[in-house]
Amino acid sequence: MKTISDKPEVRSFKKPDEVREFPRGKVELVTIGGATVGRATFLPGWRWSTSVQPLVRTRSCEAPHFQYHIAGILHVVMDDGSEFECGPGDVSLLPMGHDAWVVGDEPAVVVDFQGMIDYAKAK
Repeated sequence: MKTISDKPEVRSFKKPDEVREFPRGKVELVTIGGATVGRATFLPGWRWSTSVQPLVRTRSCEAPHFQYHIAGILHVVMDDGSEFECGPGDVSLLPMGHDAWVVGDEPAVVVDFQGMIDYAKAK
C-alpha cells in the first residue's frame, strides 16, 4: 500500500472505482491516498448471512469495519452473542466475526474506512 500523498486529492462516490452488487445491497469503492473507502447501501430486508455469506462462504463476516453511519438502522450481532444497533451519526468499530441486518423500511447507508477492500468478493 502506498503512503498518503503530499498532494491533495478529491474523489467522489458519484464516480466510484468499483461497484460490487449483491442481493439487497451494493458497495461502491474509491481509492484515495493509497486507501480504499467504501460506501455500502443495504436495502430493507438485507442481512449479511443471507445476502453476502453465500458469496464469501464464511461462518460470519470476517471483514473488520470502521464506519460512519449515514442513514437507516443496522442491528449487529457479534459471534460472542453481544448485539447493538447503529444509526445515523454513529461511528462503529466492528471486529471480525459478526452478522448484521437492516432494521425497518429505510435503507442503511454506511461509509467504511477499513473493511470494504475485499467485502462481498466471491470465493
